[in-house]
Amino acid sequence: MYLIPEYQNIFTRVQVRGHLEAGAPIENGDYERIGKPVFSYWAGIFGNAQIGPIYLGVLGMASVILFALGFSIIGFNMLASVNWNPIQFIRQLPWLALEPPPPSQGFRIIPPLNQGGWWVISGAFITASVLLWWVRMYTRARALKMGTHVAWAFASAIWLFLVLGFIRPMLMGSWAEAVPFGIFPHLDWTTAFSIRYGNLYYNPFHCLSIVFLYGSTLLFAMHGATILAVTRYGGDRELEQIVDRGTASERAALFWRWTMGFNATMESIHRWAWWFAVLTPLTGGIGILLTGTVVDNWYLWGIKHGLVPPYPDVFGGVTDPALAAGARP
Repeated sequence: MYLIPEYQNIFTRVQVRGHLEAGAPIENGDYERIGKPVFSYWAGIFGNAQIGPIYLGVLGMASVILFALGFSIIGFNMLASVNWNPIQFIRQLPWLALEPPPPSQGFRIIPPLNQGGWWVISGAFITASVLLWWVRMYTRARALKMGTHVAWAFASAIWLFLVLGFIRPMLMGSWAEAVPFGIFPHLDWTTAFSIRYGNLYYNPFHCLSIVFLYGSTLLFAMHGATILAVTRYGGDRELEQIVDRGTASERAALFWRWTMGFNATMESIHRWAWWFAVLTPLTGGIGILLTGTVVDNWYLWGIKHGLVPPYPDVFGGVTDPALAAGARP
């Protein structure tokens, strides 16, 4: 009775270790996996203590190699921008960037290397890597007779990635519309993008994206907290609970009936969370794609459609000093 609070856990308190598990058998032949599986105490604190075996295969290896090439190009360009000084590279890393081609290059397939060509090449490598990884996820799920939900969730993120770096710049006719590679430069691009196109907050698809983003965090936190709260009754064994309803599922469902009058099932809560997460980049990508191609100024669009609140003219008409008579050019 006094041990029950031990199972009100955030991290895994009990590490069950048995024989090393090689995984489910695959009908069309076992695939070569890399490394002998091992147990790790630190991995066991957060989840399964077993690491490995790992299977990459042709698709996985190609994806890793292409990503390494693209990532290395970005890194070496950043290092070159600080005169190959490793200390300055580390100090300035958050501010370093590999910029896309300038507007003068338009949408040339391969612009000069020192005018965004390296950005195009590294982006091509990374895009190919991401797409190969998607194919790998899809084929591995099919080989294990799983649903392909994970692959399609990943595809939603890839959609936003492609809109930002390829599809929208192509429609706009300029690589300069794409996002630079870098930490703060990427954030600066986001701010400049919003200002240039009249405040992205009035973009209805951006609004939807934020709704699903915040909704995802709420759903994940609610579900995660609920399962942790019933782990003492075996609630973490969710698959068993779906087909063999026990005290954990009953308590979890009853809690949400009591607190908000609604309960999802052990299966449907994952569909709720999956859709909320998938719709975050999906709607965000639509909003980015419409910006500059269909709508030039979201603020003016919002005024036209009644989305922007009316602001009272408190101080009367104010003349722009740049347009005032006698202003210097």
